[in-house]
Amino acid sequence: MLLDLSQTASLEASIDVAEQVLAGLKKVGKVHKPGVESAGFAVLKSPDIPSLLVEAAFISNPQEEKKLNSSAYQRKLASAVAAGVKRYFEDNAPDGTLLALRKQIVASRN
Repeated sequence: MLLDLSQTASLEASIDVAEQVLAGLKKVGKVHKPGVESAGFAVLKSPDIPSLLVEAAFISNPQEEKKLNSSAYQRKLASAVAAGVKRYFEDNAPDGTLLALRKQIVASRN
């Protein structure tokens, strides 16, 4: 029962962070799927750690492969992923973290 509850919370957090990341990737360029999808990959099944897998492009597509070879495009993708993760943790700061403390300080000033 506890494992199941933990996995449910982890899945919900994974979906939340993935939605933030996807929103950023949509600003970089065309995405192939309009929303977040779930999959049963082993790397995504940690019961207590939110996880996501980003498919940035298809190297079987010559145009996408060319973009992936560009360091400028790689930086854009990396920045979009990092910004999405950052937004997620700013909105969902874990207790006891610096982000949570900052959020408490800002809230106390309002």
